[in-house]
Amino acid sequence: MSGHGKSRPPNHLGTVDLIRRKRDGHEHSREEIEHLVHSYTVGHLPDHQAAAWLMAAHLRGLSRAETAHLTDAMLHSGEVLDFSSLSARKVDKHSTGGVGDKTSLVLAPLAAAGGLIVPMISGRGLGHTGGTLDKLEAIPGLSVKLSSAEFRRVLEECGCAIISQTEELVPADRKLYQLRNFTGTVESPSLICASIMSKKLAEGIDALVLDVKTGSGAFMKREEDAVHLAELMVETARRMGVRAVALLTNMDQPLGTHIGNALEVQEALEVLRGRGPGDLRTLSLEFAAWMFYLGERTANLDEGRRLAAELIASGAGLEKFRHMVRLQGGDHKVADDHTRMPQARYQATVKSPRSGYIAQIHCEHMGTASVLLGGGRVEAEDAVDHAVGIVLHKKVGDRVGKGEALCTVHYNSEERLWGANLLIEDSYHIADTAPVPTPLVHRVITDV
Repeated sequence: MSGHGKSRPPNHLGTVDLIRRKRDGHEHSREEIEHLVHSYTVGHLPDHQAAAWLMAAHLRGLSRAETAHLTDAMLHSGEVLDFSSLSARKVDKHSTGGVGDKTSLVLAPLAAAGGLIVPMISGRGLGHTGGTLDKLEAIPGLSVKLSSAEFRRVLEECGCAIISQTEELVPADRKLYQLRNFTGTVESPSLICASIMSKKLAEGIDALVLDVKTGSGAFMKREEDAVHLAELMVETARRMGVRAVALLTNMDQPLGTHIGNALEVQEALEVLRGRGPGDLRTLSLEFAAWMFYLGERTANLDEGRRLAAELIASGAGLEKFRHMVRLQGGDHKVADDHTRMPQARYQATVKSPRSGYIAQIHCEHMGTASVLLGGGRVEAEDAVDHAVGIVLHKKVGDRVGKGEALCTVHYNSEERLWGANLLIEDSYHIADTAPVPTPLVHRVITDV
């Protein structure tokens, strides 16, 4: 990697000097950012100094030029894949993270069934949000840790694969991703952009569909912040020669009805069967349409929506899911029998304290409750319990009677249940009148 082998930063500034520069609001040069990224990747920069720089970058912000430099440095910290030998267009989708967000599990096989190549490098849960890899690992035997050669083989055979960063791919992001989670710097737009785009660009893709969540369950609570992040990512993709679109989508309540790893795989499979909750179905079809359009598989979005619906109705999407799971070493029979995945030993019902309409569900609290049950990580070394989670019976706008079930909690520990229940009960706001419906897609940002 050219320019990254210096033993000291440019201009002979020490690492502490670079941290101070960002702390004081100065703009880094390309060379300074390359040095910081390279030093941390190879282990010359300790965690405590990298954490200090992350906090300075989070509080002071990075310019668009710095964000592009950071993305490029992270991208070239390892191997960049080349799938040009595969004739179909390479298209991926990525979400900034939400609660109950399992659309990637639907979209990868669905887009592949429609003739695209989907080389999806995904992440684990961050904070209160779930991670696609944690969900997939609820499937017995499935491995997300494929080498670049194995990744290519799966793509050649079935057109889609969902994996974690390999040792060769974007090692800088693999280290920084975890550090951000434990230093309170997850929400930085520039750090989010660089993390997402470095992974995506390393896939060798032609086009990218971005799901930028906004609302109480998103990292970007305010819509203006989500717009800024979306524009930043679309611009970064354009600079790198990749077609991109960002959809701002509602995360003021969980997506779908199932929260938790095995539960979310179960719900994604329902959508691939042509069933499942309306919001999840609608959003999955919309993202699939954009993937087909940007991948030049269809001439417009309406054709893309029709193609996605046809692939679900014919069972082609579900069959592609089975094929992908089998090639990645997993039990493909879960596609027909979700009980082959881990099941929680106990269930508890949370009942409504009064009659009325569900006016609000505090989405972040719901995600945190799932983490407290064991469905995510509070500390880096925590093991994930794939069985636990929450199934919603009532969502925003629904009528509920006093004593009626709001949700069912799937749990394995009474001690964990107590803390989770407090958050769940506090999440529901019930009013006398129904709230005004909020659109699922707030805005579309694209340069195509």
